[in-house]
Amino acid sequence: MTSVQGTAVDITTEDGVADAYLAHPNDGLPHPGVLLYQDAFGLRPHLRAMADRLASAGYAVLVPNLFYRHGRSPVFDLPEFIDLEARPEIFQQIGPVMGALTPELSVRDAGAYLGWLADSPLVADGPVAITGYCMGARVALLTAGSHPDRVAAAAGFHGGRLATDQPDSPHLVAGNVTAELYFGHADEDSSMPPEQQRLLAETLTAAGVRHRCEVYPGSHHGYTQADTAAYDEKGAERHWAALLDLLARTF
Repeated sequence: MTSVQGTAVDITTEDGVADAYLAHPNDGLPHPGVLLYQDAFGLRPHLRAMADRLASAGYAVLVPNLFYRHGRSPVFDLPEFIDLEARPEIFQQIGPVMGALTPELSVRDAGAYLGWLADSPLVADGPVAITGYCMGARVALLTAGSHPDRVAAAAGFHGGRLATDQPDSPHLVAGNVTAELYFGHADEDSSMPPEQQRLLAETLTAAGVRHRCEVYPGSHHGYTQADTAAYDEKGAERHWAALLDLLARTF
């Protein structure tokens, strides 16, 4: 583990400016790039801490505010500890903002994030890896399918609606994916039920995509997020092991 430096950065996109957080080893050298896609609660201290932990393992980690069209982070007024059962009104704010980020917009923004990483002197040349959480898992899969030359590996944890019957379902990009993929599904997740899990795995297999899909028993939707009531330490640590293993094979 190495010391880490964290910096606020701005990324120019086709639709404006996305604020972001960059964490990297504090040695001034370029390191393999990792794009970390947020969950529905957005860019906040916990995600910065996750980026720092990943950077301490030797990576340059960029965490963009995917909701930048609605303002700079924090986009929402969140408590330090997020419990949706106690504060159901929180998702009433988040739902419409999350729904406004269409697959088309996600893919367009991804080009800007990947371009920023390619231009940064702190990021090593070559393709990057992605890790995404909740809605970020969908964006990770869409990015891997829409920018295959720039993505060497992508992981998604407690992702939802990855393989639906909609015409813009993320799993439909499988035929374009060249990256290795990993998905850590939450147990009994209504947003990613067994039938979607099966469809995702079957589609990736049929497309010849290198992948692993696993269910984390006892870990519910949001299990990696330590500032929420959904956090599960065992599942979160399993996620770190799987993610670091994927990155070690990638770079």
